[in-house]
Amino acid sequence: MRIVITDELVEVRLSLWQKVVGLMKDIRLPRSEISDAEVVQDPLCEVMSSGLKIGLRLPWLYYVARTIQLDQAFVVQRGLPALGFSVTNESPLRRVLLSSTEAQELAMLLQSP
Repeated sequence: MRIVITDELVEVRLSLWQKVVGLMKDIRLPRSEISDAEVVQDPLCEVMSSGLKIGLRLPWLYYVARTIQLDQAFVVQRGLPALGFSVTNESPLRRVLLSSTEAQELAMLLQSP
């Protein structure tokens, strides 16, 4: 997975295997529709408490999944902090959580105007 942030766009490019087992596609969102960017130190706890999910689920290890309502997307793994942000558009997607070694830098980048 690669997270690409430009002045206009936030793009999450999933690898082929993540798309297949996670039943997801790449996520492309206008940056103007992103809010509440934060670093989540223990993303697996948040994922485990989010209700039913579809996709790859290895409890306490790795998730490439969405909630049944399709309002949350997760690509997280144990031992890595995650970039979390809210989505304010009209689609069902409301929250995204992505593990990354660069979570702190990405969150600061999204918080800057």
